[in-house]
Formats: sequence, structure tokens, C-alpha cells
Amino acid sequence: MRPRSRPLSFADLELQAQGVALDATLQALAKFLDGHDELVTLVHADLVRGLKRPYTGRDGLSAAQALRAFVLQRVKAWDLRELRERIADGYTLRMFTTFDSQPVPKHDAFHRAFCRLTPATVRALNDAVVQAAIGLGLEDGAQLRVDTTVVETDIHFPTDCTLLWDAVRVLTRLVKRLGEPVPSALNGCADRTRRARRRMQEISRLTPAQRPRQLKRKYRDLLAVTEGVVATARAAVATARAAATVDPLAAALVTGVCGEIEHVGALADRVIAQARRRVLEGAQVPVHEKIFSIFEPHTDLIKRGKTKTPVEFGHKVFLAESRQGLITDYRVIDGNPVDEVHVAPSLTQHQALFGSAPALYAADRGFYTPDNVEALTAAGVSTECVPQRGGRKTKERTAYEKSRAFKHGQRFRAGIEGRISVLFRGRGMRRCLLEGRDRFEVFVGAAVLANNLLRIADLMSRRAARRRRAA
Repeated sequence: MRPRSRPLSFADLELQAQGVALDATLQALAKFLDGHDELVTLVHADLVRGLKRPYTGRDGLSAAQALRAFVLQRVKAWDLRELRERIADGYTLRMFTTFDSQPVPKHDAFHRAFCRLTPATVRALNDAVVQAAIGLGLEDGAQLRVDTTVVETDIHFPTDCTLLWDAVRVLTRLVKRLGEPVPSALNGCADRTRRARRRMQEISRLTPAQRPRQLKRKYRDLLAVTEGVVATARAAVATARAAATVDPLAAALVTGVCGEIEHVGALADRVIAQARRRVLEGAQVPVHEKIFSIFEPHTDLIKRGKTKTPVEFGHKVFLAESRQGLITDYRVIDGNPVDEVHVAPSLTQHQALFGSAPALYAADRGFYTPDNVEALTAAGVSTECVPQRGGRKTKERTAYEKSRAFKHGQRFRAGIEGRISVLFRGRGMRRCLLEGRDRFEVFVGAAVLANNLLRIADLMSRRAARRRRAA
């Protein structure tokens, strides 16, 4: 994890003498990263965070290798195993990630390095990249378009019966793990997974005619089984903590598993409460009180009025894109607030980044309120392109929305839909496979970082081509 670069070996020099070169995109990316050491410094600070003696012991991934592999993974939308195999098999990728003739570590080494990156660091990397683009004269911030989208979490479609079944099987598995170092913790613990699975399958297969007669009875049985498993798991935790464990490794295992059981047990209590209220009592549970997964409890339910996808499970993500395709601002939003609340923060962020408001601010009708229009005008936006939503339009507003400048701004706004599609299809941002709220934000930030670096590489290549033609 040392920040300094490794000296080239004779094998590296021989391979370089063969004349193997990177393709144009990777060459532009490498050139940009080579010229901005502050990005490597940010990554290095995360890699050595919490280490007592970071400069001793076996060398791990360097900060430059971690940063370039992190970017390459999202540029190509590979998983960790494919990332490792591609780097190991291709010399051009070895050159790009600065491994050269070194052995490439296994995929879990990349995983450990990437997990040390925090959301704040990834955001700082994005800010530094955008600032570098401004310093190179690639972006002036004259135009801005904004929109929101939904990135899914890695969960199955949630129903009360499947969530109860998840709680039963996970708690049963954890109790069995706890019984390995502490056999007495298994006293009185019966395996109820078969019964819970059958009740879950029976509930899922009920026909509309059978539901009024059988639904509550089967749910009562499933709830009783789940409550019994939760109580048994907590009793096992109490037994394990009371038992004396001499082996320090076994004691650490017991502490970790007990913490997991308590965490899952608390989530199971929430699932039991919402199933009882909704199914047995017939009450409506507010969305903010519901839990949609015991594996990703931070998941939100998003309704955006779309016919094909009326309900989505994940997080809403706000994106602000400049004229050159750089994403200058992104935010992972908790809950499902209306889009109109994002206008003022996005304008403030743009002013802090570029020193002035954009001349053109474009958004869809979900961002419209009279206060937002006044705020944009007061900030110095000469052309606000936010269509009015609802109500009767005044003659002045109707004439303005029919003007050429407004229609041009709305055509410009449509480009952010294409950028979202690129992030989903090309950068793999459609569904986050990482675990936890912080890793979700790192995942979104990595896709944005890869997009911005590719756009900068393309703009720099075009600028060089124009200069060659002019010469």
C-alpha cells in the first residue's frame, strides 16, 4: 500500500521494448491520471486509514493500482473475478493498471482495497476530476441539465411471507454457526426451516378464491414459527455469552456471530410487526415504517408513475450534467421526495464549482414550482427550461414555453436520458450488487467517476486532433 511507484524490472523494460501500446481510450485515461497525483493521494489515505504501521509487512495493492483497477472495473462493467482475469491475461491492461510484469493478486485483494474506499473519498475524486476538467478548459458550466433515476438494490421482490422465511433461515444458519465453538448454545434449538418454507410456499401459491379463507390461518402459523426461531436465537446468544471461551479466535467468532444474530433479530421483529399489522389486523403500514429486505434494510420503495415499472426497490439518485457530458453533481437520496426540492441544492453546488450560475438550466416538469423559477431567475439563470406542471398557464408563460430558446433547452434536457442509459448499460449502474448503504453510494460514485474520466479522455483526444489538423 505504499504510494511510491515500484522501479521497472528487466522484464518490464523488455516488454516495453516490444512496442505494445494502449488503445486510444485507455491511453487518454492513463495520461490524465498520470498528470493528477492528487487522485492517487486521496485513495492512498483510505488504504492506510486505521493501520498502525502501514509501511511494514508485505506490499499490497498500491494506491495507483487500486485507483486504476477501480476505474477499469466500472468502465468495463466487470465483476471482480473477470477484472482480475482480464488484467492477468492482457499486457495492455497490466500497463494501464501499472502491474506490468508483477503477479496480479486474486480478486479478493481487489475487493479488500475497494472496500476501504469511503463515499466521501469517491465524491472527492469526482470533484477533483471535474475541477481538473475546468482547469484544462474542457468545461465552462454554461449549461446544466438535471434529472433523477432509480438504482436498484440486490433484493428479491419483497412480500411478508418471503421476508419471514428469510428471517427464519438466516437465524437458523447463524445459530448453527454459533453452536460450533459453543455446543451448549444448541440445547433446545430445533430446525424449523422446513415448516417455515412450506408455509411460505403455500401462501405464495394461494389463488384469489383461497385467500379469504386460508391466508390468515397460514400467516398465523408462519408468524408463530418466526417468533419461536427469534426467541430461540436470542436464548442461544445468552448461553454463548455466558459460556467461558478460552480460545481467543473462538471468542472473536462468538462475539461476531452474536452481533449478527442480534442485528437480524431486530430486523425480524420489524418484519413480524408489519406482517401482523397488515395481514392479521388489516391496517395499512406507512411506507417509511416498512422494511423490504433483511439483507439490504436501507432499501426504499420508489413509485414514479411508470406503467412498466410501477414500483421499484432501491434508491433514487439525483444527477446534474453539464454540456460536455460531465456529471458535476450526484446524490443518493433517502426516501422518495419530490424532484422539486433538488433545484436549490443543485444550483448552489454549480455556483460553488464554477463561480456563477449556468446560463441555461433545464429539467423536466417534476422540478417546477413558481418558487424554483424565481430562484433560478434571481441567481442569474438567463434561460430556465422547466415546463410548468399543472394549473392554468398565463399568457406570458405559454408564450415563453413556445419560444425557440425554451424548446432548444428542452431538447438539450433530453440528453440526460441518454446519459442515464449509458450509466445503466455501459457502466453497470442499473443494479447495485454491493452490500450496505455506504457501498451503494460508492457504487454510484464509481459509475459517475468512470463516466467523467471517459468524457475527459474523449474531449482531450478531440482537442489534440483539432490541433493536429490546424497545424
